[in-house]
Amino acid sequence: MKRVVLSDHARWEAGRRELTEDMILSVATKPEQTENVRPGREVRQSRVVFPPDSKTYLVRAVVELGDDEDVIVTVYRTSKISKYWRAP
Repeated sequence: MKRVVLSDHARWEAGRRELTEDMILSVATKPEQTENVRPGREVRQSRVVFPPDSKTYLVRAVVELGDDEDVIVTVYRTSKISKYWRAP
């Protein structure tokens, strides 16, 4: 399995959006769903429960695919799960 790393921009966005690095890496390495955006780029997403109110959000990581490693270019969470979630 290739290594997955965060870009400086993704790290900054994660801090701004109160997402932990562990959470982002978990979504990027073991996503519930993956969507190809264009050649060499995909969105990996998972539903995550956030404290303190136990609300479920969709955490989406935009990943640039590389030969040696995959780079998370940005990350965000959204409450609009049905907008992005694909039924099996």
